[in-house]
Amino acid sequence: MPSPLQSLIQSGTKLWLDSIDPEFVRINRAAGATGATSNPIIVADIMQSGKFDPELAEFAAKGFSDEEIAWQLTDLLVRQAQDVFLPVWESTGGDDGYVSFELDPLLEDPERNLPHAERVRQYIALGKKWSRGHRNRMMKVPATAAGIAASEELAAAGVTLNVTLIFTANQYRKAKEAVWRGAQRRASLDHFKSAYSVFVSRIDVYTAKHVPELSPQAQGQVGIVITKRLWKENAAFWVEKKLPRKQEIVFASTGTKDSRDDPAKYVLAFAGADIETNPPATNEAVEKSGRTITRAIEQMPPDEVLAEIDRLVDMQKLEETLLREGVMKFAEPHKALLALIAEKRASLKPIVSDA
Repeated sequence: MPSPLQSLIQSGTKLWLDSIDPEFVRINRAAGATGATSNPIIVADIMQSGKFDPELAEFAAKGFSDEEIAWQLTDLLVRQAQDVFLPVWESTGGDDGYVSFELDPLLEDPERNLPHAERVRQYIALGKKWSRGHRNRMMKVPATAAGIAASEELAAAGVTLNVTLIFTANQYRKAKEAVWRGAQRRASLDHFKSAYSVFVSRIDVYTAKHVPELSPQAQGQVGIVITKRLWKENAAFWVEKKLPRKQEIVFASTGTKDSRDDPAKYVLAFAGADIETNPPATNEAVEKSGRTITRAIEQMPPDEVLAEIDRLVDMQKLEETLLREGVMKFAEPHKALLALIAEKRASLKPIVSDA
């Protein structure tokens, strides 16, 4: 009898890990995970643990700035995870086995207030820089105005993209169209791969706070409804293109935020297709549940619940609020990471100078 996570994979889901911590990567690869995603929060948490203090000291000894150390450590962590998942990439012909690398979240930091054109320029430059020479690395670009604008040029340059921080159909469509325009400028589509990450649980956190008038049947279902609709639209769009590799939705932010919810709520809802990237704690809870997971991706709430969601949820307001919050949720941890590196650098200086 398959384990719960094995049954999830057998249902048609690609199981990815929302972490690049080497220990979690090892455990989850053994459980069947075939890829991983990262973000500034994950990197900051790993650095906080002290596991990579020796590498930090080594980079500091080379005279790297705090910012350079942050990106060298991120690159190191992502490369280590890539090595674990590279056999998957090779055996699937480049359709799975990826590890994502988040581009600089401070490009969207309101405190820096960079002009749009400069943000676009830097996304393109950094995307090309950090993807160069990596077969199974996905560059994460946010579905902001600048991130979407940069996506066309990055896709045209052959960069494998995961467009992230998607909350609405409006964002998804703009991102997909930009990536596809860029892809069509390539000499060949043989190696074209893209993914579109929808942050599901954050949508439900938003409606609980901003749309309290939703009925109990609809509250907590909005993220699932939006994302399943996007999955269906995405599948229909790409099937006509007959591409060698799949262009997929990533069901992201799948850890439940309401303590009353089943930890497997989103895992169960999206079982059967595309990519689920789950936090280590979510995968652990699912594995301990003992349940058998079956395909549920096509299942939707009753029509009256769908009608209620369409009537009461202002998608433009949802998008604006969650995108603004999402940018800050990545920018602030990166600032904290830089502060942590500065603090650790000071404490490690005597060790470096003695060496």
